[in-house]
Amino acid sequence: MRRRSIFAVLSVVAAAATTVAMLPGGASAAGERAASPAAPYLFMGWGDPPSPAAVMSSTGVRTFTMAFVLSGGGCSPAWDSNRPLKGGTDEQAINEIRAAGGDIVPSFGGWSGNKLGPNCSSPEELAGAYQQVIDAYGLSAIDIDIENTDEFENETVQDRILNALKIVKQNNPGIKTIVTFGTTTTGPNFYGGRLVDQAAALGANIDVFTIMPFDFGSSNIATDTMNAATGLKDRLKTAFGWSDAEAFSHVGISGMNGLSDQQEMTSLDAWSQITSWAKSNGLGRLAFWAVNRDRGCPGGGVVSNCSGIDQPDWEFTRITAGF
Repeated sequence: MRRRSIFAVLSVVAAAATTVAMLPGGASAAGERAASPAAPYLFMGWGDPPSPAAVMSSTGVRTFTMAFVLSGGGCSPAWDSNRPLKGGTDEQAINEIRAAGGDIVPSFGGWSGNKLGPNCSSPEELAGAYQQVIDAYGLSAIDIDIENTDEFENETVQDRILNALKIVKQNNPGIKTIVTFGTTTTGPNFYGGRLVDQAAALGANIDVFTIMPFDFGSSNIATDTMNAATGLKDRLKTAFGWSDAEAFSHVGISGMNGLSDQQEMTSLDAWSQITSWAKSNGLGRLAFWAVNRDRGCPGGGVVSNCSGIDQPDWEFTRITAGF
């Protein structure tokens, strides 16, 4: 649950297409645009952001999870709290991705920053903030990256987020909702388990529950990731009464390529193992933090614009595209 904590300050201080015609409820008049479940994170606010179209051409990836939508003041959404939804670098990147035949999933929240969950006073108000972003881009999916004590470990805010997502699903038929949160090596901790159980109890209709299996201090990240995802699958079976296969289809994995905050390493071989396992078990999502870091720099440490290990540029993205 220390997701991206080393980048907290960077994400807070980072500086600040074609318009899609909208149908009621945020549906896209441009046709059925659907984001792929293989969607690594891309952050336009730091880490020497690459050209999305160039990465797509090099790797075959079609979808990016774009970070992070935060509070731009009160319950008003903005990229990284300071970049506008329209007319800025983020919209330019979205237009570039879509022009190349791809799509995006905005991610709300993350480890740091001023988030919408605590700032919006009710599920209805929070759903309205999500809706502004849905309408701005004609979205087919959104990701709520719920972390830290202000959202993940705050039961009131947890419930506000889940109820807001329930409203979003009611108002936007066909949209996919994703929640992303930390994990132990064996599955959800208390707050992750609560999130799953409350989603079932409230009828939030979440499509994918994505765990972030890293910062374990582990020596075998592939095994720990598979065990953690299996633990989440079992929790979903209990909460929703699903079969193994159905539960796995609602499980996602979001790793950290190369060196994590705690200097554990997800190698290319480990990520290939994780990807193959996720594909063979029919998981619903595969992501990693982040495309900005998907460049080689052996001995470079944990930094924003490379992985800290020896690797070809964009190789984690290329592997992920095969999911």
